[in-house]
Amino acid sequence: MFLYDNAVQKTAIAQKKVALVTGAAQGIGRAVARRMVGEGYAVVLSDIDARHGERTVERLGKELGLHAAPEAIFVRADVSDEEDVQRLVENVREKFGRLDLLVNNAGIAAPENDAIETLDLARWNRILATDLTGAFLCVKHCVALLRESDGNVVNISSTRAHMSEPNTEAYTAAKGGLTAFTRALAMSLGPEIRVNSISPGWIDVSSEHFEKAEVADVARESHDFHPVGRVGTPADVAALVAFLASDDASFVTGADYVMDGGMSRKMVYL
Repeated sequence: MFLYDNAVQKTAIAQKKVALVTGAAQGIGRAVARRMVGEGYAVVLSDIDARHGERTVERLGKELGLHAAPEAIFVRADVSDEEDVQRLVENVREKFGRLDLLVNNAGIAAPENDAIETLDLARWNRILATDLTGAFLCVKHCVALLRESDGNVVNISSTRAHMSEPNTEAYTAAKGGLTAFTRALAMSLGPEIRVNSISPGWIDVSSEHFEKAEVADVARESHDFHPVGRVGTPADVAALVAFLASDDASFVTGADYVMDGGMSRKMVYL
């Protein structure tokens, strides 16, 4: 974690807004955590992957400087486990006493499943438990803190909530549910809490991936196929999270932002 040297610095940290980012060990979540630190937030990073989560916090400290950065801590949690989520939120309450932003990013990022007639029920349940129920549990246990701060929730959905490929039922159902969940929450939690979602398209996570060998290079043709001329980056998503959490977005709630470089508007003839 980032450390403070004296009472003055500790007091300054206590006055900062606080963000909780799930699935923050790598990829989009890690970029969101970095961006919110840069926006002046104290950030609680959470992930089921403790090794990479701790490394992310250490790297943030090196990148931003211990004295320049607000405090950031890592708390391991499986968002599909309610007791884990309760412990996570209690950590936020005890450490900071407030919460201004919840980013539900944790998820099993594996869209392809077996054919529906052979799709294992345990696999289906695991994906929905993490990608959808996890967001429900985090909101459920964070809502009291968020109400106190007139806070924000940003759910990281997917363009697969709007368009699909064969054999992606579990992931698509989870992300479609998350987008609909966003809309319902905005009605239930307003006006104190704003709730929005982001549906990223093709995001190259290699810049935010510890195991670089696991990430394939993106072909030039893939960039060119996008109307904007490139695939997305985690930093693109993080920038939109920062906007949605800001006062500049005070009139925005219940919205789903499709961030796919224009791909969902592109007609393709074969």
